[in-house]
Amino acid sequence: MGILEGKVVWVTGGGNGIGKDTALIAAKEGAKVVVNDLGGGFKGDDEGSTGPAEAVAAEIRSKGGKAFSNSDSVSSLAAMQALRDQTLKEFGGLHAVINPAGILRDAMFHKMTEFDWDKVIEVHLRGSYNVCRATVEHFREQQDGAYALFTSTSGLIGNIGQTNYAAAKLGIMGLSRVLAMEGAKYGVRSNIIAPVAWTRMTQSVPIRDEAQAKRREQMAATIRPDQPAKLAVALVSDLAKDVSGQIFGARADTIELYSQPRAIMNINKEGGWTPEGIAKEAFAQMKEKFFPVSRSATSPEPAKAKAG
Repeated sequence: MGILEGKVVWVTGGGNGIGKDTALIAAKEGAKVVVNDLGGGFKGDDEGSTGPAEAVAAEIRSKGGKAFSNSDSVSSLAAMQALRDQTLKEFGGLHAVINPAGILRDAMFHKMTEFDWDKVIEVHLRGSYNVCRATVEHFREQQDGAYALFTSTSGLIGNIGQTNYAAAKLGIMGLSRVLAMEGAKYGVRSNIIAPVAWTRMTQSVPIRDEAQAKRREQMAATIRPDQPAKLAVALVSDLAKDVSGQIFGARADTIELYSQPRAIMNINKEGGWTPEGIAKEAFAQMKEKFFPVSRSATSPEPAKAKAG
């Protein structure tokens, strides 16, 4: 028996990349899987197709599993509510939502159009709201439910040319945290994953030189979509019943646990601060603890997993 035996799981963006591997692994672990994918390009600028989601669902069924496909957009709350009802009718339950669905519309902020901003927020942040809002009351009523939502280092740390994507992904951090807090006494859990994986979204970044091309070859071999997919499946299983409100990363065969924003320094001034005093004194004392304006922080050396 797999760790999701008896569970019904939604996987959005399930036609490609991380979503596809998540759907296949969830089915292998015993879940009945709803494979949702609009079937469009990674920019979200076409009508989409039922093909990718159905191909994955058909693959699951061909191996003896149970799955059906859906090609509605996560950007529609009504569509996700209808999918919830269809899931309960066809599979008799719903226990987990894994939501890696997403698009990219990159641009430097001073060149970013309102359309590109809205489209990315709509799919990522509004889409996360929609899949959670459509299912959370059901989870609370049955006192059992788990969310594995997807953030990004672009939001947690930052990345040039991705203000829309970063804003959405950091918003998902807040959404997940409060879902976990509000759901704690109802058996509803939520965690987020910042994946590093070789997918069509990763491949869309332009190659600038031969050195970058070689790095791409190494990335394709070492940072596979099945790695964050396995983490997502683990997080929605009953084996992770005590895991909620956390931020994880999956980078090759390394699983990361991220810190969460908390005050790291306090400076008090008797009688209160003036704007000039803040600028001259407080900032000067805090400066050594400022985070650099850079792409990423140095990751700690991975610890070895303990046997047993």
